[in-house]
Amino acid sequence: MIFDRNDKKEVVALLGAGSMGTAIVRRIATGKRILLGDISEKALERVSEDLRRSGYDVETLVVNALEKDCVEAFAKRAAELGPVMYFIDTAGASPNQASPEHIVNLDMVGTGYAVDAFGQVMAAGGAGLIISSQAAYMYPIPNDIELQLVNTPTEGLRDVPFIQEVAMKDSGLAYMIAKRMNHLQAQRAAATTWRDRRARINTISPGVIVTPLAYDEFRAAGDGYQAMIDASAAQRTGTSDEIAEVAAFLLGEHAKFITGTDLLIDGGVIASIRTGEFKLFR
Repeated sequence: MIFDRNDKKEVVALLGAGSMGTAIVRRIATGKRILLGDISEKALERVSEDLRRSGYDVETLVVNALEKDCVEAFAKRAAELGPVMYFIDTAGASPNQASPEHIVNLDMVGTGYAVDAFGQVMAAGGAGLIISSQAAYMYPIPNDIELQLVNTPTEGLRDVPFIQEVAMKDSGLAYMIAKRMNHLQAQRAAATTWRDRRARINTISPGVIVTPLAYDEFRAAGDGYQAMIDASAAQRTGTSDEIAEVAAFLLGEHAKFITGTDLLIDGGVIASIRTGEFKLFR
């Protein structure tokens, strides 16, 4: 049976086949063509089959987000499928899953590769979204260092002294710094390459969201996460569907004047830290 006879479809590219990215795609991809990229063939098979059974048009591609050529090939394939109107990047590793070096390479440099690559293929009027983290607000980076980072090409980020001397020393710090760098990467792209394509790009910084992968963090640092939940105004965790609702807004027609910005969605954790109600570092 042919479910959809439309040939000229807008393209939604998702890098990272996790539950958060999938929830976003389900929210925005009806009637569009989805290009799903992930390093895991099993994840691609599982998620693509689930989407197809729900009536979505899906193509998959194995993508190693650590490799520039691989990410560029993913962007190229997206453009071959049709006008790339949406790009979502959820690829990343958390502090209890990886070494500082891996986090810097994936969450910071790998994200930069993706932002750069899609900055060459986005269609006019398109929108991109990077999934950052509330952790981006937890380690203030001096203004002069941020200025240096935002003006450093992706290939050179690892060599910045601040990255070598601070981020590479601890997985938690690497994660906080990499996620803040996501904000800066979106700002730079919004003002340069994505602007030239007449496309927008923003970031979302989720707080404690329950996903299958999040349970690794809960098992490793459950007391800390529980303390953040208890100190927050919401007094609960968030869900992927809540993130998807906000993502749909930022990617959609009602947010066409929004680019180069971050939206913090954390139930009030960062507010409790900044007011001293919760002490992150004891």
